[in-house]
Amino acid sequence: MEIGTGTTGAGAGSGAEPGVGDEEVRQAGARLATEAARFASFGWMRGTSGNLSVVLTRDPLRLAVTASGRDKGELTADDVVLVDGAGAAVPGTAAGRPSAEAGLHARVARLTGAGAVVHVHTVAAVAMARRRPGGIVFRDLEMLKGLGLPAEGTAARLPVLTNSQDMTVLGDRLEAARDPRMPAVIVAGHGLYVWGADLLQARHHAEVVQWLLELEMEAGRG
Repeated sequence: MEIGTGTTGAGAGSGAEPGVGDEEVRQAGARLATEAARFASFGWMRGTSGNLSVVLTRDPLRLAVTASGRDKGELTADDVVLVDGAGAAVPGTAAGRPSAEAGLHARVARLTGAGAVVHVHTVAAVAMARRRPGGIVFRDLEMLKGLGLPAEGTAARLPVLTNSQDMTVLGDRLEAARDPRMPAVIVAGHGLYVWGADLLQARHHAEVVQWLLELEMEAGRG
């Protein structure tokens, strides 16, 4: 969810662990801040909701994740936390708290090989999950090409997961329900998780999935 009280202090300036330099973490933080501001301008990260991450190393798995409780439209390069493969802050590297959902970001990165994960709270995602709790199927749409899928002859299903505050439980549900062709899931009553090979692709996937959801909402009003 990541809606909380803002905190002060940088997340990246406390000395990164061997193999991940302070400047590398700050550069990742700057990229995440830019993307977060973009999503916030769309109204997808209201309050302090949502979180983003980018993979820095694979072995061991390390991710830069947006810090908890920050306005996503006003992040700086320092509003980021280095986390391990379980989503916990790497000791001695962060002054801030990682997002509560950092563990799920790490799980997605391990499971899918994604290089970046985006979690946004859009009305369309939550509304469509209520209408179609068994999943949302898209077919015969040119925009599916934006997810690497054919525009015709294929039905693409966006899974809907029952929410849990336990990221291990939620990760198990994601692993069981995900369609390898669909780089996204909705968590019911919560929001949308989308991923990609890098931060740019994750952004593009998020924009495409959101467009598909908005189309389904509009079609349902007819």
